[in-house]
Amino acid sequence: MANLTLVQAINLALVQEMEKDDRVIILGEDVGPNGGVFRVTEGLHKRFGSSRVVDSPLAESGIIGTSIGLAMAGLRPVPEIQFEGFLGPAYDQICSHAARMRTRTRGAFTVPLTIRIPVGGGIHAPELHSDSPEAIYAHTPGLKVVMPSSPYDAKGLLISAIRDPDPVMFFEPKRIYRAFREEVPEDEYTIPIGKARTVCEGDDLTIVSWGASVVQCMQAIEKSGKSIELIDLRTIYPFDMDAIEASVKKTGRCVIVHEAPKTCGFGAEIAARIMEKCFLYLEAPVQRVAGFDTIMPYYKLELEYMPDTARIARAIEDVGAY
Repeated sequence: MANLTLVQAINLALVQEMEKDDRVIILGEDVGPNGGVFRVTEGLHKRFGSSRVVDSPLAESGIIGTSIGLAMAGLRPVPEIQFEGFLGPAYDQICSHAARMRTRTRGAFTVPLTIRIPVGGGIHAPELHSDSPEAIYAHTPGLKVVMPSSPYDAKGLLISAIRDPDPVMFFEPKRIYRAFREEVPEDEYTIPIGKARTVCEGDDLTIVSWGASVVQCMQAIEKSGKSIELIDLRTIYPFDMDAIEASVKKTGRCVIVHEAPKTCGFGAEIAARIMEKCFLYLEAPVQRVAGFDTIMPYYKLELEYMPDTARIARAIEDVGAY
């Protein structure tokens, strides 16, 4: 076992998949000798050369369009979009082409493409560097959307994404890139896409979260003194409704926590599914703790925007006392 940060776990997954399969290539802005803006691809250019670790122009549409062509031609590209706010220029390529190619060609072509994107706030970045757009892409049929919350999950999920025959949006919560370490097997392993993780078990209340917010949920649970079950979704789409349903039917109460704005955030879909599947088991309305319906503020107010331990704790108390 190695004691790794999330960045190191992702780097290890890329190394192992590139060694195992010469169809796996990396491309993006500064991913080569520089190792990426967060150094996630550090050392890969030296190890695999410029034909497999390719520095691209500052052109997100070109990065993804090229990657789609490479994937259709039989390679397994892993492009990096430097920050989630830069996905805009690539939206047409992702949603109009990558997501639809299997259907458009009636299965003649698939797009085994894994798009890596650092997401979320908490690092004092400027505008267009701190958003959480997972709900946008979960709403696009043909895409799989993944967001790990730990080094162990990051490695296993990324390997699964690279091996998947269809396009995967692999969102990496940059706030926890180096926040903590975790034991990660040095041998290869996979974690199934679409399978949630029960972080801790409990009987009083269920919390559903993903990405960096899982860390704040764990802190709130430790302070609550209640028996709380925490479900880390891991995959936003397809998501593990079976795990959520079983937990909510057991506890009768649910709080959903995510960093993205509340309105039309993915928590709304989960809350609606809980109403469909668990209505007669609920002891209280489902409550969401989320980002506010405004653009992520600059760093002075950034931490006020994101769900913190105090906001989660209040939701736990409100739902528990209902």
